[in-house]
Amino acid sequence: MSILVNKDSRIVVQGITGSEGQFHAEQMLDYGTNIVAGVTPGKGGIKTLDDRVPVFNSVEEAVEQTGANTSIIFVPPPFAAEAVIEASFAGIKVVVCITEGVPVHDMLKVKKVVDQNGTRLVGPNCPGIITVDECKLGIMPGFICKKGNIGVISKSGTLTYEAIDQLVNVGLGQTTAIGIGGDPIIGTTMKDCIELFEADPETKGIVVIGEIGGQMEIEAARWAKDNVSKPMVGFIAGQTAPPGRRMGHAGAIVSGGDDTAEAKMRILGECGIAVAESVADIGNLMKAAMEKS
Repeated sequence: MSILVNKDSRIVVQGITGSEGQFHAEQMLDYGTNIVAGVTPGKGGIKTLDDRVPVFNSVEEAVEQTGANTSIIFVPPPFAAEAVIEASFAGIKVVVCITEGVPVHDMLKVKKVVDQNGTRLVGPNCPGIITVDECKLGIMPGFICKKGNIGVISKSGTLTYEAIDQLVNVGLGQTTAIGIGGDPIIGTTMKDCIELFEADPETKGIVVIGEIGGQMEIEAARWAKDNVSKPMVGFIAGQTAPPGRRMGHAGAIVSGGDDTAEAKMRILGECGIAVAESVADIGNLMKAAMEKS
């Protein structure tokens, strides 16, 4: 099992003929991802990536011709919102938007559409999803992963990779790792992912990596306290960040309440989540938690 994507997912790459789309689509294909189509308006009818992937003018056409059910978006920020909306109206079930810098007012419109259509959006401004040895959807380096039973959720791309490495170093592999993105408005929350991992019988433990700003980690922790049966480890980035200054992600800004790293770490601990003081502690904490469970 896995969450959101697996070897049977039928992937369409929006923006496949651009430089980012070309590079990462090739990496995904090499990992074994089932890419069935690409979309670039005006370039329909050609094949790309050594003639392995047909290109269509629209997502609707790609869905009709190939049965695509999952999309990944490598489209510049001014056009990314419309790309998500196009995929949603074409019936795509899971949309991953890698694009960084999507305007907040665009995301307000996107959020309304995907919620109305029942589309699962991951991102924007995220590294994507990897279900180990089955499907790599995004920019995560597949070679660092190891098949196992730990689910990983992170706001940070870089810290996702570090957490995976720490887990592998102590002999723990992953079911699925998902980077949800760090923008103020994203499609899939930490709580959403925890719910999915709790329901996945192959996932036996969950790692959550948050950061300063907002209430997402707190809401997730309080839900997990009453609903999650699996051991969890949490880490909060930004422990030395000054109040009022954005740090890295657009959503990573402390307003002075319980959105500081210290407050979030305290609340995670109160909710029964083992809290790592450093990202380097994640693997050992997870191993210890698994041995106790």
